[in-house]
Amino acid sequence: MSEFDPIAVSIDGSAESVLVRAAPSRPSVSTSALRAAFARHGGVTQRVRVLESGALRLRLPRHASPCEGIILNTGGGVLGGDRLDLAFALGAGAAVVLTTVAAEKIYRAEAEPATIATRLTLAAGARLDWLPQETILFDRARLARSLAVDMAADASLLAAEMLVFGRLAMGETAVAGSLRDDWRVRRDGRLVFADATRLQGDIATILDRPALGGGARAGALILFVDGQAEAALDPLRAALAAFEAVEAGASAFDGILVARLLARSPEALRAAMVAALGILRNGALPRVWQ
Repeated sequence: MSEFDPIAVSIDGSAESVLVRAAPSRPSVSTSALRAAFARHGGVTQRVRVLESGALRLRLPRHASPCEGIILNTGGGVLGGDRLDLAFALGAGAAVVLTTVAAEKIYRAEAEPATIATRLTLAAGARLDWLPQETILFDRARLARSLAVDMAADASLLAAEMLVFGRLAMGETAVAGSLRDDWRVRRDGRLVFADATRLQGDIATILDRPALGGGARAGALILFVDGQAEAALDPLRAALAAFEAVEAGASAFDGILVARLLARSPEALRAAMVAALGILRNGALPRVWQ
C-alpha cells in the first residue's frame, strides 16, 4: 500500500474517498502531500475528495459558510530538504476558503532548501479565497515556494501570502538565507499574472536598503482576480492609507488587482492585511485568524 490509498472519486461527488493516513512519525527530512477536491451540490459546497500523507492534514469546520478548510502541518514546522505538495480543485460554482491553523515556520537549513508547492484549479464560476497565515523564515532558512493557479474565465480568486523574516519576538533581526517565491496564474489558459521574488545571502541587509525594503522585516502580496477587482481598488487604497507603519501600493487592470505591503513589524502588517482582506472579501476573515 502507498502512503495513501483512497477510493477513486470524481469531482461530481458521487462518492466520498476512503482515506488511509501515513504513520505520524516525523523523519529528519520528509515529503508530505495534501490534495482535496470540492463540488457544489444543492447550493452548498462540499468536500468530495481528500488525500493526506506525511505531516499535512485538512480540517473542515462544520456549518462554515462558505466551505472552509484549515490546513495543519503536524510536523511543527518545515526543515531544510522537506517537501510539501498541496493541490486543491474546485468544481463549477464551488466556493471555498482555505487557510492555515497557525503561522508556518521555516527552520534553518544546512544544505537543501525546503520546498512548498501549491496548485489551485478553479472551474467555471468557482470562488476561492487562499488565505494562509504568516510564513516565518528563521535565520539561515532556505525556502523554494511556488503557487500555480489555473482558473476559468469567470472564476474568482483572492490569494494572499505574508512573509516574516526572522523570529522578531526573540530579537532575531539579522537574517541570512535564501528565498525563491514564484506565482503563476492562468485564466482561461492564458497567463495573466507572474511574479518572482529572489532573496539570497544577507537578507537583513538587502531589506534595509531604502529602495528595496526600507528596514522592513515583514511583507505581503495580495492578488484579486475577479470581475469586481477594479471597483475594489479605491476602497482598498483608502483602507491601507490608514496604517502609517505599513508601506503599501495597489493597482488594478483588466479584472486583476495586485497589492504589496511592507512593514517593520509583523503585527502592523497583519492588522493592515485584516483590513485589506475584509474589503476584498466583503466579510470577516476565517476564525483562526482571530
